[in-house]
Amino acid sequence: MHIKILGSGCANCVNLERATRQAVAELGLDATFEKVTDYAEIAGYGIMRTPGLVVDEQVLLSGRVPTASHVKQLLSAR
Repeated sequence: MHIKILGSGCANCVNLERATRQAVAELGLDATFEKVTDYAEIAGYGIMRTPGLVVDEQVLLSGRVPTASHVKQLLSAR
C-alpha cells in the first residue's frame, strides 16, 4: 500500500500523517508513506484544500484532519 500525504507541511498535514500512521499500525498493514508538497502535483489529484490523503493513487479525503479511527475505517473499506 502506498500512502501519500498531500500538503505544505502545516500542522494539519502533520496531524493527518500521525493519524494515518497510527491507523496503519493498528491494522497491521504494510505501507510506504510519501509526503507531497508540490502544489501542481496536489492539484493534479483534484484537491483544492489540503491536507489530502491518497492511497494507491485514490483520493480518500481532503480538506480536513480525520481521527485515526476514521482513517482505519477508510483503509479497512479498501
